[in-house]
Amino acid sequence: MRQDVKKIRNLLKQYAKLKRDLTAFNRVSSPSFDGVSSHSSRNGTESRMINHVDLAYQLKEVEDALNAIDDPQYQFILHDYIIEKRFSRNGACKQLSVSISKFNYLKNKALETFKLEYL
Repeated sequence: MRQDVKKIRNLLKQYAKLKRDLTAFNRVSSPSFDGVSSHSSRNGTESRMINHVDLAYQLKEVEDALNAIDDPQYQFILHDYIIEKRFSRNGACKQLSVSISKFNYLKNKALETFKLEYL
């Protein structure tokens, strides 16, 4: 169970990075395909577009799982504490009015709930 919680936590941490990467990709001008054939069978523009679609799909999967969680405490922990890093652990405890041990319990439950929604 502990390994699963760590994997899910890392996935959520990567979610913010994926979102930034996708935003950066969207800021780049639209790709254009040139009619010039190259000696390589790889098309850089095509590869970037495929990567963009993959990133968008990964983001959508995470967002769908996050949106499926109804508990506002779990949403706060997953979004504001883990993904956005808006609060320290002590700050999050104050925000939720719970002890550190209760917060750790809620955090693990939130991660387990996310895992069930995500998989």
